[in-house]
Amino acid sequence: MYPEFIYFLKVNIALVLFYAFYRLFFYSDTFFNLRRGMLQIFLLMAVLYPLLDISGWVKEYKPVTEAATLYVAMLPEVFVNASKTPAVQAKDLITDLLLIAYWSGVVLLGIRFLFQLGSILLMSFRCKTTWINGSKVHLLNEQAGPFSFFQLVFVHPQSHSEKELEEILTHEQTHARQLHSLDVMLGELLTIVCWFNPFVWLLKREVRQNLEYLADQTVILNGHDRKSYQYHLLGLANQKAAANLYNSFNVLPLKNRIRMMNKKRSHDIGRTKYLLFVPLAATLMLVSNMNAVASITPTDSQPRDTLMSEIVVVGYAPADQQQAANQQKKVAQPQKKAVKKGQPPIKEEKPRMLNGEEVLTVVDVMPMFPGGDHALMKFIAQTVKYPVEDQKSGTQGRVIASFTVDKKGNIVDPEILRGVSPSLDAEALRVISLMPVWQPGKQDGKPANVRYTVPITFRLQ
Repeated sequence: MYPEFIYFLKVNIALVLFYAFYRLFFYSDTFFNLRRGMLQIFLLMAVLYPLLDISGWVKEYKPVTEAATLYVAMLPEVFVNASKTPAVQAKDLITDLLLIAYWSGVVLLGIRFLFQLGSILLMSFRCKTTWINGSKVHLLNEQAGPFSFFQLVFVHPQSHSEKELEEILTHEQTHARQLHSLDVMLGELLTIVCWFNPFVWLLKREVRQNLEYLADQTVILNGHDRKSYQYHLLGLANQKAAANLYNSFNVLPLKNRIRMMNKKRSHDIGRTKYLLFVPLAATLMLVSNMNAVASITPTDSQPRDTLMSEIVVVGYAPADQQQAANQQKKVAQPQKKAVKKGQPPIKEEKPRMLNGEEVLTVVDVMPMFPGGDHALMKFIAQTVKYPVEDQKSGTQGRVIASFTVDKKGNIVDPEILRGVSPSLDAEALRVISLMPVWQPGKQDGKPANVRYTVPITFRLQ
């Protein structure tokens, strides 16, 4: 899988988890400000957490490094297709169609979003403005439901009594003063990007509905009669909307808003349950960074080199050679040793040297490929090629290569630790030799020589 897909998958998994977490713990309480903050965190963290690298913070904790050691055996694979065949072309056609469908959805929803935004801005220029009860409002030219967008408040005064106007303005000024439109915009943008995920639509609905709870609560706290206000809401339920990208006074479903207005206030002790988000966030961050943590955690099967995610190069063997190729693959796969709990890393009896200095395997600051681990996997995935002669002969297996990142970030001393065939081994070394200069590793604040191991599995289908 390509790094972009892994990132996108993490974002959508987080959206599913966050919505389930919200419904389980926060859906029924009346801490509307806390709920707003939590929903904002959900939307922002879903996008940002896959990008945050905390491996350096957690590598010293023994339980984490033990979990990372076990994770090494299950590192994510990056698949690379070899030379094209009709079967490959059919597979690529399906992938292309899915990508076309996805981007078509993004483009259509993006155009819709821009159209809605433009219509509101155009309306703000066309509508006359006036002051009502100390609030600046834009006067709608025809009967429509009142709404607000940032500091813009739109209303049709002729459709409401003086008391109703007072309730409306209290409600909409709450939206404007607390910048509720920022929440709406964030939800809309994330929905455009992840439109195929139903849980992002559900989260967007919760964001909008909670903002209405906040504004309704302000109206009641300002002394307006609860029942009169609720009847007023029901009277506005069937009015057409003048725009869609807004905080609306009569947003549906009204049943939930009325239920929340009549609901008994939640006990203050219930605020403590919001702390449950901390372990959820920590777990997500740890799982997201497990590959990076694993890369700095030596194991018995890789005692001297840093291991990165495995690259799987997919080739296509003739049908009559597939059985032999499968058998060869079984032989080529290395046997992994069990890692004993608490066992220290194995050190070489004769450490590798470079220019008279020891080559280290784990340092305080690990070397970094330009752009990070995802960029490294992408580079290998786009550069490596499955030799045609090995596809024809049904040759497959795992090539384990290693190299040193020196103090200047240069790649030196590439070698094959475990090979499969001369051409596959040569291809692995060729890709390593094409790598750009890395950001060098550091030990005790000084540049250090660090050894890396790269497993590349050549697999036939």
